[in-house]
Amino acid sequence: MAKARHSYVCQNCGAVYPRWTGKCDACGGWNTISEEQTAQAAVPSAQRTSRKGRVIKLETLQGGGAEAPRIGTGIAEFDRVVGGGFVPGSVVLIGGDPGIGKSTLLIEAAAKLALRGKRAIYVSGEEAIAQVRMRAGRLGLADAPVELMAETNVEDVLATLKADQPPVLVVVDSIQTMWTETQESAPGTVTQVRSATQLLLRFAKTTGACIVLIGHVTKDGQIAGPRVVEHMVDAVLSFEGEGGHAFRILRALKNRFGPTDEIGVFEMTGGGLKEVANPSELFLSERDLGSPGTAVFAGIEGSRPLLVEIQALAAPTTLGTPRRAVVGWDPNRLSMILAVLEARCGVRLSGHDVYLNVAGGLRIVEPAADLAVAAALVSALTGTPLPADAVYFGEVSLSGAIRAVPQAAARLKEAGKLGFTRAVVPDSGRGTASEGLQVVAIGSLASVVADLAARAPRPRRSVAGGAEDG
Repeated sequence: MAKARHSYVCQNCGAVYPRWTGKCDACGGWNTISEEQTAQAAVPSAQRTSRKGRVIKLETLQGGGAEAPRIGTGIAEFDRVVGGGFVPGSVVLIGGDPGIGKSTLLIEAAAKLALRGKRAIYVSGEEAIAQVRMRAGRLGLADAPVELMAETNVEDVLATLKADQPPVLVVVDSIQTMWTETQESAPGTVTQVRSATQLLLRFAKTTGACIVLIGHVTKDGQIAGPRVVEHMVDAVLSFEGEGGHAFRILRALKNRFGPTDEIGVFEMTGGGLKEVANPSELFLSERDLGSPGTAVFAGIEGSRPLLVEIQALAAPTTLGTPRRAVVGWDPNRLSMILAVLEARCGVRLSGHDVYLNVAGGLRIVEPAADLAVAAALVSALTGTPLPADAVYFGEVSLSGAIRAVPQAAARLKEAGKLGFTRAVVPDSGRGTASEGLQVVAIGSLASVVADLAARAPRPRRSVAGGAEDG
């Protein structure tokens, strides 16, 4: 006989409480705790026996450590992010905003594997089989021998997978729709998501199949459901992009079998996702030449150098608190750069609204973009265009000094390959040589401000006060 047991579980972090509360003490979320009912077998205490553990043979650090085998999908950008291809027996979680292209990307990967003679199964918990076929037809993949299943019960899904030879790839769209009979809570709750993931994980480890789970995301971009699921899986990928841009970025947040700083760049077209072999050229294809407030940043994403345009705008305001709007960069980092410009360089932006944008929908996280952002801000304030053939990179410290950043040679090589002839870099890169590229090494942010102020058109707004000179 089973008796019902009620508990209150946070839907964000999975914390369990004996009674309902408005705020979760573990993650700080409000109104995230809901009641769940689980079945617990009622076993008399007299019948409960403890099993003796078995002795496990201990191993040493020496021994064979062969690299995990890889199964390439045929999509070079996807394989780059996961570390060279799928690892047999691994479980991958991929999240992204609705309509960003997660299902499109994975059905393309499944189709490419199936066309090479490998068994690939697509489990849809949100769409009917006819809808999946329609998407495959639009992508030109209707002839691919991908096996389809529209089911949400995990036990039925696993029974079907075990009925024949183990598949190479199983795509589950999405994990929030899966439910197991061992739990009485509704699909999408913490208990169901965790239990369904555990069952799929056990199947992957015992059969060697690779399972890819598609996950929903919350309004702030985090993968919905308990964070314990991200700890259970082998890799967590994020599919990012702005709705108004055709570019899509696949980024690794966790990867037990590969790097976590690689990105893959795709372009959404009418025929599906198209790989972008040279992202720098694509991000700079429509940049504004000769316009104030634009600077080209030479960045690094994983092992790939990437050039992208930084756009800044400083507009006078009469409000007591100026507006600070950022797209594609850390707002706290922008506040720090503004403070350094005012305290160390005399650039007063307290009377201006500041807008910063990373062109193309890319999101930059490395501090090497500080110098490019500062140069774009001063250029926007003074109305002085930056040289169109120059790139910028360097970290700005609170003292106004420009600090060194890693992989300077790779950044300069990429800039020279795209036709740039000048690079403004930290002082430590003075001896870095690049064919056909003039390297300008600077030690402080004040030198960049002084150079732009000297070249500002007259009459101009004063860098220090923002007022027009006579």
